[in-house]
Amino acid sequence: MTLQEVLQTATNSPVVKRAITNLNTLNEAYDYGSAFSRGMRIDLNGFTILLISGTASIDEQGRTVHVGDLRAQTRRTFKNITELLAAEGATWKDIVRTTCYLRDIDRDYKEFNEERTSFYKEQGLSPLPASTGIQAKLCRPDLLVEIEAIAILPRTGAGK
Repeated sequence: MTLQEVLQTATNSPVVKRAITNLNTLNEAYDYGSAFSRGMRIDLNGFTILLISGTASIDEQGRTVHVGDLRAQTRRTFKNITELLAAEGATWKDIVRTTCYLRDIDRDYKEFNEERTSFYKEQGLSPLPASTGIQAKLCRPDLLVEIEAIAILPRTGAGK
């Protein structure tokens, strides 16, 4: 296929999008007065892109869990993202980028990075996703970490 044919196909292909959810793991944001999707699935030209919203140590009722424990909050955050990915037929091996927000990066980055490294090794990730770490004031004072992620995978079988 020539470049012109590829571009023509791309411009004629509709962008199909829908919200990602997994109510066994996370409630919907509307349940606690916020307005966003837990993630967005975009189907385009034979690929699926999953945009996972900032996700934290929240349970299925929308409560913060593991208050004050950065390592446990990080693990719960990874679990929540894992479950959102699974709802769309994806895994961490499909993740291409993360953005990691820490309430206090000076105090918590070393522990966060140890947990992340351990989790990525458990997942067998190679290569590792691109990532950025940012200090941020998070939406709840009891949250210590929040992570957003982007996954890309072939459309065949994903989320069907």
